[in-house]
Amino acid sequence: MKKISSILLFLVLIQFTQAQGFSMLQQRKLLTALNAITNLYVDSINDKKIVENTITNILKDLDPHSMYIPRSEVERVNEPLEGSFEGVGIQFQMLDDTLLVVQTISGCPAEKVGVMPGDRIIYINDELIAGVKMQNSDIMKRLRGPKGSEVTVKIRRGHNPELMTFKIIRDKIPLYSVDAAYMIGKDIGYIKIINFGSTTVEEYEKAFNELKKKGMKKLILSLQGNGGGYLNAAYQLADEFLSKNKLIVYTQGLHQPKNVLMSTSLGDYETGKLIVLVDEYSASASEILTGALQDWDRAIVVGRRTFGKGLVQRQIELNDGSMMRLTTARYYTPTGRCIQKSYKDGYEKYEMDLVNRYKRGELLHADSIHFPDSLKYHTLMLKRTVYGGGGIMPDIFVPIDTTKITEYHRKIVSHGVLNKVCVEFIDENRAQLKKKYPTFEKFKKEYQVNDALLNQLIAAADKEKIKFDEKQYNLSKPLIQLQIKAVIAHDLWQMNEYYQIMDVENESLQKAVQILETPGKYEEILK
Repeated sequence: MKKISSILLFLVLIQFTQAQGFSMLQQRKLLTALNAITNLYVDSINDKKIVENTITNILKDLDPHSMYIPRSEVERVNEPLEGSFEGVGIQFQMLDDTLLVVQTISGCPAEKVGVMPGDRIIYINDELIAGVKMQNSDIMKRLRGPKGSEVTVKIRRGHNPELMTFKIIRDKIPLYSVDAAYMIGKDIGYIKIINFGSTTVEEYEKAFNELKKKGMKKLILSLQGNGGGYLNAAYQLADEFLSKNKLIVYTQGLHQPKNVLMSTSLGDYETGKLIVLVDEYSASASEILTGALQDWDRAIVVGRRTFGKGLVQRQIELNDGSMMRLTTARYYTPTGRCIQKSYKDGYEKYEMDLVNRYKRGELLHADSIHFPDSLKYHTLMLKRTVYGGGGIMPDIFVPIDTTKITEYHRKIVSHGVLNKVCVEFIDENRAQLKKKYPTFEKFKKEYQVNDALLNQLIAAADKEKIKFDEKQYNLSKPLIQLQIKAVIAHDLWQMNEYYQIMDVENESLQKAVQILETPGKYEEILK
């Protein structure tokens, strides 16, 4: 009979139980059960599965953010925060079972050897990719690999039946935190940060300096949809906006002493007008930064209440290369507000929190949110009222705009129909689009999504058994046209251009611009 690795189980579980203050009685109980299973169970046992399930279930019962990460997932989970992965540097889309190159990442291996947008990859290392209905994850496994290793791809370009062969040496491929940075009007700069990773502050500084050269005097910083990341990145970014010796955040836990992070004198934007955009998906490091700026009356926060993740995780490597993210402390803003929302009612209810917020009207009406006096705090400079109890409540509430979102729209987006139609359109018209719109400015000003393309979308949706609803279609039509134009802009240029199109419908951004362009409005809100 295959035995459970008693030594491994003993080390993992006894260290955990001791650290958590388990009584000797409970420790003996657990070890007695494991010993009985090891020596008496009727069949052979998968010790790896039992150990992983044991750790997973223990962590799940602690809090919603402690988690076990299998060895196979560790690299993928860490990639967005580390700021890079190793591969060839293409963005691709599966189109009719064919791998279509949508973009090559500038300066990366695929571009260097001559791979171009619109190319179709037929073989990877002599393995047929086209027509075999391979999953995206399986394709990525074949294209990614250690820096310096070689991968050979065979490509069909245009209507040429002869395949082209490219040998690509894999390298580090950058992943960026700053998705957009552009000017709005003469003096308002806009920077969107999608996560807090190892390169976030460096990327922000580069974007900030470029906008400053273009005349930026006021800044809108978007953390919408930013799920967080490294504490140190949030701390360093907060330091860009706060003058010396101001508390940014502190952490504390039962076994972790209070750790205080203070601002320095190194910030490049400590006095200018600043607005931070947040929503219900802004979490963790985003809330640390937002809370610090709000508590010091350094910025106006616009949007909706943030997610409410204020638990500090420590990554603990296990002996087989797997990893455990264990919550060790809580985050607190400078006024002492705990960012973490309650999870006392269990994991399932915690996971449904955003859905429940929507159902009770919180995302639509500010007056549907009620805080008890016990959660009332006052900012450190102007003594404005702010609230604790989970998440950061904005100074200016902006509801979700649901007027253009219909069931028909949701289906054509979630079923991938809109994206597929855009990819096919660009694939057939890339050269003509590039010739007619040599610059993004010209494209943004002149390009219109015509009825022919919209009819292709309707036909494609029908093939996916998405029934046409004229009333819903007409309600969503302006948003559909905007999304199509934004996707085309992204494929022809970059994510920055995508957001410049889509941000026309960003109500929180438009509100922030209105505040900054109205004389005295910024000061009125803060006071």
